[in-house]
Amino acid sequence: MANDLTDFGDFVEANLTGLMRYGHALTGNPHDAADLVQTVLEKVGSRWSHVRRKTADPVAYVRRSMANAHISRWRKLRRENLVAELPETGAAPADPLEHEPLWQALKDLPPRQRAVIVLRYYEGLSEAEIARSLGVSAGTVKSQASKALATLRGRLGEDDPEAAGRAAVYDGHG
Repeated sequence: MANDLTDFGDFVEANLTGLMRYGHALTGNPHDAADLVQTVLEKVGSRWSHVRRKTADPVAYVRRSMANAHISRWRKLRRENLVAELPETGAAPADPLEHEPLWQALKDLPPRQRAVIVLRYYEGLSEAEIARSLGVSAGTVKSQASKALATLRGRLGEDDPEAAGRAAVYDGHG
């Protein structure tokens, strides 16, 4: 049992930076990213020996768990956040990427599309690796990426022709 805990600790140490970056891109801010990563790692850590036995790629398993947890949370909050009046906003620290057009457009994508784009262009995974990570087919990855890139091009093209060009380069069309 102690070996499993050490193994999990080694796993977390080796992958935490990438998981946090992925979480940040999924959630849109570092605070929610930290919560998401912590929640998923707590669940995975309690089942680590099972995960290691049943999963050839634990990083892909954790990423899929993060995407699923984020989508579930997003659906729940989407229903719960309908209010008559907006709450007063406090002086929360600003996200340094908050006003970056590409980041804003990425945050506005649906969670699955955002996950595909983040895994492809921020983490450098192949379509097959993304499909395994998210538990979907390669065709789903392709269609989600295509829809996301079209949306990004449309949104960025309206405000910033250079940013739309960057989005096209990501898609291999530039």
